[in-house]
Amino acid sequence: MNKKIIFIDIDGTLVNNNDVVPISAEIAIKEARNNGHYVFLCTGRSKAEIYDHILKIGFDGMIAAAGGYIEVNNNIIFHKTISAKAAKHVVEYFTSNNVEYYLESNCGLFASKNLKKRLNKLFFNGKDMDEKTKGEIEKGLQPFLDTMIENENMLREDINKVSFLESELSFNIIKTEFEGEFNVIHRTVPAFGENSGELSLPNINKANAIEKLLTHLNLTDIETYAYGDGMNDLEMIQYVKYGIAMGNAAPKLKEAAFDITDTHDEGGIYNSFKKYNII
Repeated sequence: MNKKIIFIDIDGTLVNNNDVVPISAEIAIKEARNNGHYVFLCTGRSKAEIYDHILKIGFDGMIAAAGGYIEVNNNIIFHKTISAKAAKHVVEYFTSNNVEYYLESNCGLFASKNLKKRLNKLFFNGKDMDEKTKGEIEKGLQPFLDTMIENENMLREDINKVSFLESELSFNIIKTEFEGEFNVIHRTVPAFGENSGELSLPNINKANAIEKLLTHLNLTDIETYAYGDGMNDLEMIQYVKYGIAMGNAAPKLKEAAFDITDTHDEGGIYNSFKKYNII
């Protein structure tokens, strides 16, 4: 069996909508590594958001912060943060326009004034849930809320990227405000609303990070796979040899993908690993 390298997004790919890793995906990743293949996380999340219930599965490393951070076997090989000037622009613009947001660093998530309250309402209030769903939400999403740090200085120099929730501003208005200064990506977390999105470093994306990682490991000739669901996975899906969209992926990502597998909860990763003889 030829050695392969696999890059897996987290939100909507490795984890379901309640931030829980389906057992089938955990089994697939462990079997793939037992077969001698490399498996890396490749996510928009910053390291502080990659929780123990994900890391315990076992990976060879991670690409995080949408390509702004690369770690191989616990060694940092690349890390780039937002400039103080750009961070000041974000904080002042979002605050003056009542946009709830959080600044993502490797040591925590720094929340705007009313963000945590709004997220608690979004995740837990007004939902008629069965016990299984409630348990999944508490297991998967509570660590995310617990990572939120409130009442801190938001003018920071350790920020990887920024995520923002839906507000009265349209996404296009926000995109116009920050275009050229950031990559402005639409609705990377669907639960955050139609006009939500994220701001990441310009000229930094998952594909560039994969290229850096492969060069670092001297694996430029290895067979490459990537799994994703959102438009921040587009460059990654197009860069690798086998770019695979989840069954729940954005329609435009499916159009760009080499193949489409099942949804996360339908065993999409496991089924695709079987199809391509990874396991």
